[in-house]
Order: sequence, then C-alpha cells, then structure tokens
Amino acid sequence: MVRIWGRLAFSVVGIVLAALPASAQRGGEKWVVGWAASVQGPYPVGNPSAQPDQKFAFLTPEAGARDQTLRLVLRPDIWGRQMRLRLSNVFGTRPVNIDGVFAGLQLGSATLVKGTNRPVTFGGKDRITIAPGASAWSDPVSLPFVRNADDLTGRKLAVSFHVDGESGPMTWHAKALQTSYVSAPGSGSLGKNEDEAAFPYSTASWFFLDAVEMTAPATSFAIVAFGDSITDGTASTMNGDDRWPDVLSRRLHALYGNRIAVVNAGIGGNQVAGPPTYGAEKPFPGGPSAKARIDRDVLELSGVTHMIWLEGINDFSKNGNAPLEKVTDGMKEIVARIRSKRPEIKVIGATVTSALGSSSAAHGFPEQDAKRKALNEFIRSGGLFDGVIDFDTVTLDEKTGGMKPEFVPESTTGGAGDKLHPNRAGYVAMGTSIDLDLFKPKPQGKK
Repeated sequence: MVRIWGRLAFSVVGIVLAALPASAQRGGEKWVVGWAASVQGPYPVGNPSAQPDQKFAFLTPEAGARDQTLRLVLRPDIWGRQMRLRLSNVFGTRPVNIDGVFAGLQLGSATLVKGTNRPVTFGGKDRITIAPGASAWSDPVSLPFVRNADDLTGRKLAVSFHVDGESGPMTWHAKALQTSYVSAPGSGSLGKNEDEAAFPYSTASWFFLDAVEMTAPATSFAIVAFGDSITDGTASTMNGDDRWPDVLSRRLHALYGNRIAVVNAGIGGNQVAGPPTYGAEKPFPGGPSAKARIDRDVLELSGVTHMIWLEGINDFSKNGNAPLEKVTDGMKEIVARIRSKRPEIKVIGATVTSALGSSSAAHGFPEQDAKRKALNEFIRSGGLFDGVIDFDTVTLDEKTGGMKPEFVPESTTGGAGDKLHPNRAGYVAMGTSIDLDLFKPKPQGKK
C-alpha cells in the first residue's frame, strides 16, 4: 500500500508525477488542468445547492464514507489521450484508504460507455492511503477512447473509487450543481462496474476529488475562474453547465477548439480576507480564504496562464464586515504571490455584482453596497490587474441599484431568487460580455 503522510510527502509525490511520460514528451504535449473543484470541509459544512438527503449514502458525518464506492461525474474542459487526477484529504482528520479507482466516459446517470472504464493507479499500485492534510496525484492513465479530442467537448467523465473502511470527516466541494452517485454503505468496491445498478444514491457534491489534468498540445492552456458563489454557480441550472465560466468556455471552444480549458475554482460563501483560521476543527461554510487556498487551487495546477478573480461581496456581508482596505490589501498580497511564484499567469479582475436589496439576511444593506462600489473602483483603476471584466455594468439595474429584474428568479429549483445570485440568464449575460481577446492564444507553431 502506498502511503502519503503529510504535506512534505505530498510535495515530493507532486514533483515526481509532474514529469510527463515519454510518450507524451515525444508528442510535444504537456499537462493542462481540465477540471477542478476547490475543496472545503469537512462535510457537511458548506453551501450545497439542490442536495438530496445524504443520510442514506453517508450514515453520519463523523464516519463519512464506509466501505462504499463513489462515482463522481464531471466535465473536463479539455481532453487528452492521457489523464491524471488528484485526490484530497486536506480537511480530513484521519488517513483515508482508497482503492478500486477507475475513470470512464459517462453514458447517462451512473452508467458508463461500454469499454471506456480505465483503472487508475498511484505509484504503480491500485490503492493509496492519504494522510490528513495531504493530497495525491495519480499515475498517468491512458484513455484509448480519446481519438479526436474535439469530438469529446462537453462530454462527461465518471471517476469511481472505493473507500476502504471508514473515511472519517470528508473533504468535499459542496456546490457541484452536477449529479454524482454513491453505492450503499458496506457495499464494497464497485468502480469496475459499467452499469448503474450498484449506485442507488445521488449527491449534488464532489468528495475527495479536486482536480483532473489532461495531456494536450504544447500551445494549450487553462484559465482559472476564482471566486465565490457567483463563480461556483449558485442559482444556475442543475446539471446545465451554465455558470458564467461555462459560457466563457463554450465561446472559446467555438473559436479555438480543444486548446483552452476554463476551470472553476469558486466556493459558495468564499471571502478574500476571511476567515482568519480554517480547518477540520474550525470549518466555515464559505471555505478557506482566498489567501489560504490560492496555491492549491491555482498555483499548483498545470498549464494555467490566466486567472479571473470575482470576489469580495462576502467580505462585506454581515458575516464578514471587513473594511475595504483589508480586502484590497488581501488582493494585493495574493496577486504579488501569484506573480512571484507563477509570473506567466495574468490576473484579470472582475467587478463585483450588486446585492442591494437582497433577501439574504447577511446581504443587501447600503453599507455593503458602498464598499462594493469602492472595491469596483479599485479593480477598474487601481492598476493591480492585467485586465478587467466589468460584470457590474452587465448585471446592474440603474433604476434600483440592484440586480436587473430579469436576472433574479432562481434557475436551480425555481423560486423568486435572492437578488444576490444571478440566474441562468444573468450568467449567460456575464459570460457573453467577456472580451475574448484577453485570452487570445498564440498562433499554432509559435512559442
């Protein structure tokens, strides 16, 4: 059994696995992140949307998963003939034993396209133990069903794995807005199965899995959308892939095909500067602060050349109530860290949308809106960012100072909406407003 104990060991494993296999090197390819889900936790602390009752899938939060298989469904934004994935126990309190890991093309529900399910190994072994606070990258996995990567654009990958014994508190991403599947507790290792019979329970969250990378041509790159619930997609359509980063992705794919990936690093309720402390013993629904997660969610991912940052409204909520300077100083510190560690990454600032008049108890009051406007002025004219996307102008109702009324009714489960989160129409407007020249790739063949 491979064991990875602590962050130092994780770093060593990450370095070892960062090298491409010889086949990829000969093809002039490189690793590019194709999907991400920023981790938080432990479950159930977070802000999921449209979550089914989880008490049958996971009997207690303290025990977590128990001798059962999770089949997580996700949409890679770039495809390649090889992939690798990262499993995380960052917010767990005990070692997690995982085996029976497989990845295949989803047909529908928990059923896979026949013959596509591929075994995944770690250090050449079919099982791994991940220590509390650690993560682990898999070995490269060949995907023979990927013949023409462009043909798989929009298709979904199903990653299955068995938790051997009890996991304890589970590291997760609460707001997947994507249905995944879980076998019954005590049902054993079932990831090799291609049909859905063994997966009776559904979940609207992702557990343990937080990144997938693909081999892609050398001219390929990734854009990370980094932020809070308005990036995570609150009030968009369940299983609809219509968050604003999804809209941006489809526009870029229409122009450039399988060369650019847009990955989502939003966490509902996230803040730039808070909370000051975060961990398994002291969790917070909005996840770790931007500063605490920037390395894991951006800097440690392969092929990233751009980050779009939309965040700050939660810092000014009644839960955060931070002064403006604390947020702007936090942004300066994080951008400086990015430029120090990954100078090739361009950081694009996005203006924060209005929450004025929101029905949310923590939002919608005039003081928050005044701070939001001041933050937007800093984003537009403060000189910190390499470019600006003006989401505020796109979504603002000039008459009321709040969100445009057509963007308010909720798209996930229906209802009046909260005047904080845009609906599908709002996210489409945001995604289509972005100037694609901010991400224009270099011509093929040029370095």
